[in-house]
Amino acid sequence: MDDISKIIFKLGEDEAFTSKPVVPPIYQTSNFYFDRVSVLRDAFKNEAKTPLYTRGDNPTVAIIRKKVAAMSDADDAMIVSSGASAISLAILANVSAGDHILCMEHPYSWTEKFCRVILKRFNVDSTFASAFSTNDFLKNVTDKTKVIFLESPNTFTFDIIDIRQVVAFAKERNIITIIDNTFATPVGQKCISMGIDIEIHSISKYLNGHSDVVAGAIISNHSMIDKIYHSEFLNIGTIVSPHDAWLILRGLRTFSIRIKAIGETTEKVLVFLRGQKFVSKILHPFEDNFPLNNLAKSQMQWNGGLFSLLINSDSVETVEQFCEQLKHFKMAVSWGGHESLIIPACSFYDKSFEGKRKYPFNLIRFYVGLESADLLIADISKASKVFNK
Repeated sequence: MDDISKIIFKLGEDEAFTSKPVVPPIYQTSNFYFDRVSVLRDAFKNEAKTPLYTRGDNPTVAIIRKKVAAMSDADDAMIVSSGASAISLAILANVSAGDHILCMEHPYSWTEKFCRVILKRFNVDSTFASAFSTNDFLKNVTDKTKVIFLESPNTFTFDIIDIRQVVAFAKERNIITIIDNTFATPVGQKCISMGIDIEIHSISKYLNGHSDVVAGAIISNHSMIDKIYHSEFLNIGTIVSPHDAWLILRGLRTFSIRIKAIGETTEKVLVFLRGQKFVSKILHPFEDNFPLNNLAKSQMQWNGGLFSLLINSDSVETVEQFCEQLKHFKMAVSWGGHESLIIPACSFYDKSFEGKRKYPFNLIRFYVGLESADLLIADISKASKVFNK
């Protein structure tokens, strides 16, 4: 991770200010004034290059754009109000009525709703297909497919796909490829370098890393970012505030050391869990028994702090008791901050847990934060005593 130090500590900062602040200031302003009509005219032509109104760009936000793009080996990036917004804008910019989207099954819930429900109202069809076999997945492409959307790995069952194979297939057919790469981070999986057209991140997770900002990133080449910027982005206005951009900048300063510590602690916790009777299965791309383990390691450079457990229990009540006994794993959505979290799949459904379900009741997603491995292991060990009753 040492090679990104210049990006997270320097890029985009010195040239942005006439003074030399150690911490870049917050440009907490809605608009900017001009002394000359010619300069104002240029700003109207391209707000991304000359700040005119903070809905279009802001000097504090611009620093984050440069850093996130560089971390991803990309030309440019757009910072928006959430990961869900980033996904929606990127897809919307590349489909029209009558088009088709092919998406990996089990994506982020708001990705699925946007494609399956919202875009359906405008005659855009979507297919959600298993990624276990990339060849079989790609058989779902039609002559109307304009976008292939990947989330590899996704963040509950950690399904992955052969990114390079999808890219080669899509480029031959002029299909836009989009990937939600939030799990692996921009440095943990180099999607743009593998040929992906658009990379998406929920900045709320690892990039900010403090559970106090909601934001997203759209990362691509100049022409794609320009296309999205001058249409969907400016018109819909899903912007991130200057203050939130400043908080993201603060979070990026510690990005390298945070993800290194999280990765090391996660491995220690997984070593412990592999020997526990209450664990039926560990779902994580780097586990030896993960079906596509070799593919995961060929595409990803970082193991991440997320994993799921299938609990060896036929009782919803016992699974709930286990979750409620944990003291250092908070029960909450999201992840990527300093605190360790869990979210049990049984919380998605009513108490009876009857009918068809996306996830089994005994699936629990864990996120490992910055607490010590010993503390987290002891917490799990104590809570697991409910399975011995």
